[in-house]
Amino acid sequence: MRTQASVKHHPHDDAPDTAESFRKLAMLPPGQQRDALREEIVEAWLPMAERLAGRFRSRGESFEDLRQVAALGLVKAVDRYDPELGNAFESYAVPTITGEIKRHFRDHMWTLHVPRRVQDLRNRVRFASQDLAQTIPGRRPTVAEIAEHARMSEDDVRTGLEALESFTALSLDAELPGSEDGYSLTDALGSADPALDTVIDREAVKPRLQALPERERAILYMRFFGDMTQSSIADELGISQMHVSRLISRCCDRLRDQIMRDAV
Repeated sequence: MRTQASVKHHPHDDAPDTAESFRKLAMLPPGQQRDALREEIVEAWLPMAERLAGRFRSRGESFEDLRQVAALGLVKAVDRYDPELGNAFESYAVPTITGEIKRHFRDHMWTLHVPRRVQDLRNRVRFASQDLAQTIPGRRPTVAEIAEHARMSEDDVRTGLEALESFTALSLDAELPGSEDGYSLTDALGSADPALDTVIDREAVKPRLQALPERERAILYMRFFGDMTQSSIADELGISQMHVSRLISRCCDRLRDQIMRDAV
């Protein structure tokens, strides 16, 4: 019984025959004629570049921007291609254009800078998850299943999964899920406690206070901890208010100088 062999078509079977044009381009000196021929070659291969851009449609970037990036990669491929090496232009252009598109995602689409290794892990996890979704419908693949399918460690899979959710940053003004009163992420952020500076200052001055003479230490305690006025302190100790004022100023200056010297 005759069987009809199936023919697997190349994704770019309609690729233009520009081999002769490339040979002419390599021989032409810089000038209008060369620029015109270069533009013709680029236009001839633009459909292929657009098809390559179409493979990245569902990754959060507009197709028009992807087309422009692919066209830029095509221009680079035309400029760098050497027909003397004997390789078909397509075999050189496809990885060049694809690399330009991937570089665009790496450099411009991540809100925050992410190490290249983490981006690669994200892509491997994403592809593995898509493959597994076709064989285990109804649930998401587990970390162990992804690790086995992609030949990765489970720790790397977890890193890749976290990166899947980190492609863009969420605004701090975004309302939290389930919030009905406009409660946002900003409202959930903590802030520096101003009392921390007081704690640091208090701990720094404590040993210096303990080293003061008993009367001066008592005066400072009554003024700053007992919240007594200078007149009340003077009556308590049987000295003048002016004397109390001078003692407080002298003690504070001495403590400040000692702490600043320690800080240096």
